[in-house]
Amino acid sequence: MENKAATEQEVAREAADWWTRLRETAPSAETLARWESWMARDERHARAFDQLNALGEWLCVASTSQRQELLDEFAPRVTWARRRPYALAVAATLVLAMLGWWGARFVGGRGMPAQHYASAVGQDRDIRLPDGTDIALGADSSLTARYGRGRRRIDLAAGEAYFTVVHDRSRPFVVDAGSLRIEDLGTAFNVRRTGQRVSVAVTQGRVRVSSSTAADGQLELEAGQRAEYDPRSGMVRVSHLAAQRATAWRHHQLEFVDEPLSMVIANVNRYSRHPVQLADPQLGQLMFTGTVNTTNIDGWIGALPHVFPLQVSRFADHVVLSSAAH
Repeated sequence: MENKAATEQEVAREAADWWTRLRETAPSAETLARWESWMARDERHARAFDQLNALGEWLCVASTSQRQELLDEFAPRVTWARRRPYALAVAATLVLAMLGWWGARFVGGRGMPAQHYASAVGQDRDIRLPDGTDIALGADSSLTARYGRGRRRIDLAAGEAYFTVVHDRSRPFVVDAGSLRIEDLGTAFNVRRTGQRVSVAVTQGRVRVSSSTAADGQLELEAGQRAEYDPRSGMVRVSHLAAQRATAWRHHQLEFVDEPLSMVIANVNRYSRHPVQLADPQLGQLMFTGTVNTTNIDGWIGALPHVFPLQVSRFADHVVLSSAAH
């Protein structure tokens, strides 16, 4: 029991350290990658980190007296937590780390704490935000939620997410994904980000989409429409897409319409335990339209030589696609 207690406390301390580091400054891509790797390494890591996020969300709405009660409850126990069941020691570690950060940052006037969420390769995840907004987070994806009194902002760093938003005109809900900004107008919508390529599909209501780089300016999408930003052309293309296809990934189906094979591979790799690599960059420019079943990625890879001039080489931990021999 003592060894288990020490292990659980170490996990709690690591979670608290990550939670704090991710909020000191805007985290770098390297820091986020290391954090995502830590989250995926052990299910206890994600559980401890989620406990901190949940506490942070509660502190956003808690009164000063409620926060003081929490501090009074746990602070005296830190000196004797080792004598109690390990769950209490872990809880004390998490709570004191949170309250210490809160006192230094939030009470000091630096704003609401950001909440970071990530999923592992092959693992979808469901999230509920403090206002009741639901997020279905696709595999190997990460985002940051920043809630304030007059705004709700989400930064999608990578991957895919489906948002069912609780609409509030007094607190706009905005998703930033690469060069695109998506504002809720009473909505459920899907966003996929692959590098700087971003796709937005609306299943209910409307969204307002604007781009910091595209010449298209601002546009509104309604249910059944999709907007896709291509960083190569700097243009946003609008098309029609049925709601069930927009969220097909939630049922193990990745849908692609006229997309570069490099982008398709990047999204398939979010679900593959044996990542696919392109030996020839020219292959990445081939355009693909079709569906990939994430429960049978090997079957899809095996069928590619019948569609494109390429060959498949399988190794113990990865797959390589190269140009077909002439």
